[in-house]
Amino acid sequence: MQVGTRLYIPPMQKRNTEVNIYIEPTGQSVSETLLNEARSVGQYLTYLAAFSYEARRDGSLEPMPIEGIPEVARETGASIMMVVSNLENGQFSGELGRAILQSSAVQDVLLENIVDEANRIGQVTDIHFDFEFLPADQREAYNNFLRKATNYLHENGFLVSTALAPKTSAEQAGQWYEAHDYRAHGEIVDFSVLMTYEWGYSAGPPMAVSPITEVEKVIQFALTQMPAEKIMMGQNLYGYDWTLPFVPGGQYARAVSPQRAIEIAAANNAVIDYDTTAQAPNFNYVDDAGKAHKVWFEDARSIQAKFNLMKRLNLRGISYWKLGFAFPQNWLLISENFNVVKR
Repeated sequence: MQVGTRLYIPPMQKRNTEVNIYIEPTGQSVSETLLNEARSVGQYLTYLAAFSYEARRDGSLEPMPIEGIPEVARETGASIMMVVSNLENGQFSGELGRAILQSSAVQDVLLENIVDEANRIGQVTDIHFDFEFLPADQREAYNNFLRKATNYLHENGFLVSTALAPKTSAEQAGQWYEAHDYRAHGEIVDFSVLMTYEWGYSAGPPMAVSPITEVEKVIQFALTQMPAEKIMMGQNLYGYDWTLPFVPGGQYARAVSPQRAIEIAAANNAVIDYDTTAQAPNFNYVDDAGKAHKVWFEDARSIQAKFNLMKRLNLRGISYWKLGFAFPQNWLLISENFNVVKR
């Protein structure tokens, strides 16, 4: 090939997809920094998921900072996914879940409060139930609640979705998994977000946060339980920086954005390797105190591999946890790969 030869690289064939990102305010208000980040990526979003309204044992909702989020949604054409959780005192509470799931009267109050709040803030198209760590004996009670909730919320003009723990079999053991019935959710609600991340996590040993091999195992199981058009793949927007040696119960890894990971590698002249099995970049470095570190994160290659998986399996879309981690390559690749559906 001669110098000056022009190469034509045909554009990717785009397909329609839905994109969600969770936004989690801290404190008593939504920071302007977080709102500006939402504005910057809003054009690529179907949903902006306000995390979270905490359900209470009497059916009331613990209010969350929401001011500014509806305005950003209107400016960018995104709609709000109103997240309702069983968080209590900063933790997912199985017993709070049980109190709600065992009382029809409490459920009636809760659903009325959800509709009232959704109508108050506006821009809400979807009610998203994130009930985690429910007792195993509440599995059918949760299914029945979702049937009731979906009927009521559909009548009031809302979609209904759920967050599901990353299962690879129907009877997977463990409190995070047992009450989440993939087949029932696939029949009842409009779509589900699979939480396909946190294999590598802050208290665990260094590894990829969402290795594509493990992600695909979860999705392939989900496809035996529900249609592809009801599946949103979960995706982390962060990596972790572990201090070595890893000691169980010792120092937690710190979360880092993909952009920050690249800066750390550059500052320490670290060579970034790419694990082709996990489809994830990683590197080692030694800090100023002489301590060794291992970093796993995301880059354009790893996220493109996930997009290819989404397209191959014809999934509904992708859902990111969470806003606040800089990853500009991701949004460029969203626009290259997809036409983002707006509601």
